[in-house]
Amino acid sequence: MTMRDTDRALVQAATAVVKLRCRSDNHTVAAAARTVDGRVFTGVNVHHVAGGACAEVVTVGAAATQGVTELETIVVVGDRGRAVLPPCGRCRQVLRDYFPSLRVIVGPIEELRVVPIAALPPGTED
Repeated sequence: MTMRDTDRALVQAATAVVKLRCRSDNHTVAAAARTVDGRVFTGVNVHHVAGGACAEVVTVGAAATQGVTELETIVVVGDRGRAVLPPCGRCRQVLRDYFPSLRVIVGPIEELRVVPIAALPPGTED
């Protein structure tokens, strides 16, 4: 799948959140997701020794609070220059189950590409 201008804007949105909000070990990853009608939702991970939530799941929850039932595209960005990251195995499974036609932006920043969530193996780490 080809990168659209809206996909690049989604990467910029996640990057802005990670730079602004991920300044401690409690929050190290940001995600941004877009709906078909263009609304963008963001979230950060919540790290805690007792467990936590990934940025992707927080973003899905933020969208759900606004009545969103379908996301079109998602991207995950790590702090401290880690750039775009693939969703973890657990999140891949959640995203596949909730949004089977979801597009995911992956790859090195100079070679970003969009893949269907179904193309990423569920339940595995990269």
